[in-house]
Amino acid sequence: MDKRVQYEVSRQFLKRFLFHIVIYVLIVLVVAETGWFYCNSKIWYPEETFYTIIHFIHYNFASVFLFTICFGIIVIACIHFFAIASMLGRITQEIGKLYSGNTKSVNLPAQLKEMENQLNQIMADIIKSRREADEAIQRKNDMIVYMAHDLKTPLTSVIGYITLVKDEDNLPDSIRKKYLGIAMKKAERLEDLINEFFEIARYNFTQMVLEYSTVNLTIMIQQLLYEFKPVFAKKGLEYITDMEEDIVISCDVEKMERVFDNLFRNIVNYSYENTNITVLLKDTGTGSVQFVVENHGKTIPKEKLQCIFEQFFRMDSSRSTEAGGAGLGLAIVKEIVTLHNGTVICESENEKIKFILNIPINCVPVT
Repeated sequence: MDKRVQYEVSRQFLKRFLFHIVIYVLIVLVVAETGWFYCNSKIWYPEETFYTIIHFIHYNFASVFLFTICFGIIVIACIHFFAIASMLGRITQEIGKLYSGNTKSVNLPAQLKEMENQLNQIMADIIKSRREADEAIQRKNDMIVYMAHDLKTPLTSVIGYITLVKDEDNLPDSIRKKYLGIAMKKAERLEDLINEFFEIARYNFTQMVLEYSTVNLTIMIQQLLYEFKPVFAKKGLEYITDMEEDIVISCDVEKMERVFDNLFRNIVNYSYENTNITVLLKDTGTGSVQFVVENHGKTIPKEKLQCIFEQFFRMDSSRSTEAGGAGLGLAIVKEIVTLHNGTVICESENEKIKFILNIPINCVPVT
């Protein structure tokens, strides 16, 4: 419970307690005043039933009055303490529901309305977190099943072509070379898939630790683009750059390289053949740099735009073995950028896909 809620709850209990005391004191005063006038309006004789009591109260009025007030306040305090204890029990019961899988809203007394709202918000967050965790586990399990299937396909091809080369002694050299080339390509794909399994384990069981140094981001991206030239060329992709020179930032250089590497690999997988890629880099003048990369590809539906940075999400529902990986690339991009206190978003319309990264020049790690 935050201080605002504590203050509000305390104020309500104190207000209720003082209100009851004031009402009680007023009632005692009215009864005392009425009794005083009534007793003084008649003559009392020793033989009357209440003479002794009236006589005692008359001569000890101040003491009796104070005792009555104090006794009443103690009783009222005990009643309120009991009510508070009951509410604490109710709160404990409702908090227990938060972790029992119960989805009904928390219902507390009116005095605890602020706390009720806060607990309901916590419950909503817990339900959302559970749902996201279940979805992530399901995506992971699905991905493992898919990748197991994907592993079997190239492995079968490798075994098949190598068996042909081994068993057919009279194969022409050109055919033998062709079969070995296919087997080699499938073996490389198999290696990529196995590496992705290790990537899953590393992503889930280790925590990223950033090691900061300065780097010329412009040169880093230019170098990565140059290294990707052969990969782009296979799909007839060409890139156009518009980058400010010598933009220097403080970051974990190795992990930031991984961010751009993953983005470029994603572009290769989901770009139309023989299209252009646009790469922009500029200093925003607000203490951060903005990196924008846009490619031509199938428009990503809005509902999938919200999921592409989640673990094990793949836009390729056909699970092609030639494109798409474990669904970790963009999730890793988001984690690294977020750890650098930056942001990354994706926009897609009219068969264009745009990734926009904003990265602080002097990155302060998220704690």
